Amino acid sequence: MNDNRAGGVCTLIMAWVAALIGPATAFAADTLLIHGHIYTGNSQAPWATALAVSGTRIEAVGSDAAIQKHRGGHTKVIDLHGQTVIPGVVDSHMHLLYGAFALHGLNLSTPQASITPEKPQLFIAKLKEYAAANPKDAVLFVRADFNSVPPTTPTHALLDEAVRDRPVVVHNTSEHAVWLNAAALTMAGITDLPVKDADEERGVIRDASGHPSGVLLEAGMQLAARAVAVRVPVEEQLSMIEAATHYLNSFGITSVVNATGDLAEIGLYGTLRDRGTLTVRTRTSFGAVAVQHHLWPAFLADLDQARRLYHDDWVSANLVKFFADGGTGLIPPLVYTPHDYDALVMELDSRGYQLMTHALRADSVHMVLDTYERMEKAHGPKDRRLRIEHADLVDAEDIPRFAKLSVIADMQPTFCCGEEGLNLDPTDMVPSDRWHSLQQSGAVLAFSSDWPCTWPPDPFVSIQETATRQIWKSADTANI
Repeated sequence: MNDNRAGGVCTLIMAWVAALIGPATAFAADTLLIHGHIYTGNSQAPWATALAVSGTRIEAVGSDAAIQKHRGGHTKVIDLHGQTVIPGVVDSHMHLLYGAFALHGLNLSTPQASITPEKPQLFIAKLKEYAAANPKDAVLFVRADFNSVPPTTPTHALLDEAVRDRPVVVHNTSEHAVWLNAAALTMAGITDLPVKDADEERGVIRDASGHPSGVLLEAGMQLAARAVAVRVPVEEQLSMIEAATHYLNSFGITSVVNATGDLAEIGLYGTLRDRGTLTVRTRTSFGAVAVQHHLWPAFLADLDQARRLYHDDWVSANLVKFFADGGTGLIPPLVYTPHDYDALVMELDSRGYQLMTHALRADSVHMVLDTYERMEKAHGPKDRRLRIEHADLVDAEDIPRFAKLSVIADMQPTFCCGEEGLNLDPTDMVPSDRWHSLQQSGAVLAFSSDWPCTWPPDPFVSIQETATRQIWKSADTANI
């Protein structure tokens, strides 16, 4: 048992003993925060000046005088000098492993500036510099904006000019495309021959002669993801994740929902938990970008094993993520037929898994709501906490259905209000980002970063973006 979990058990025992003895006996806390401006979330007493913490639990909240009674010989006391304390932030949709890669790697797209293939010599120079500074990295990770609409996608030649001896994997900021150099194509086993999986092959951009260009879209990204998981040592992945959780902590984020993942990734978080070094609570869904689920025995076995092994405060599973559509092209491609999606949702709900579905298009949102409604009629009502991710476009008649069906709309403020117009199709007059309409209809909204699709994962910037609909974005990427 790690220190954090042991501390949590001890504080539960202490609280129980204190309740038996009576209010006259005060426990000694590990840490006191005093002289602060502390938001409690209690409508009867929304603000306090001090609190006491033991292990991973807030044991008491109140006045400085009341909380000082929990001071013991080894208690750490932090004077806040009037600073504000709020509950830890939950980012309800992100990709922690990809964020860890991006944080460790070369980030060429920030709100301040973006270096794209449209500036080839600068792009090459930055990549050469990064490669030289990280000679031991088995794979070089880059985050950048590049065009993911064929035939104007970049090719591996530009990356090869910068680095030939090691794989370079450039993640598009959308996380629906990656761009590989020749070494990374070899690592992923991508040749002039079609890959075995038809969905993955559709994502491999090839020239007229059948040669891979270097760009992989949607499900094709899995070719690179599997190769990276093998090539990058587990200890290095763990180190990157640990650094990423500390980075998230710096923004006040203490819990995340991972919107992609598998049993191996969940195992990484479990390892850090067991070492006592995981500083963000994780709930990880099973799913990969624009990849269809299939009710194959191996998939169901992984789901079951994850649910059995990981169900505590720090690492939990029991969540399945679907992609109703993708995120590339002029209009995102559909991933499922309604019949196939319906069959999967019905079966996984019957097995007790919670479900979330990525849907950018209005017709995808309609299809998901229809399926959720049929599922509830077939299986009966219960607290499912069904989710639709993004829901950038929602037809007017579907807005009240979110509240009626108790479907959570998980939105990303930084995706709002693009310069290209209100819709994926400029001729379609359905407005985007209908947050206010959904809220007024009684729907539950959750806001999140989708990190590393957005940068930085700062919830306070997101709050400002939500309120003002003014997005913090580099002018360099206006046409990407």
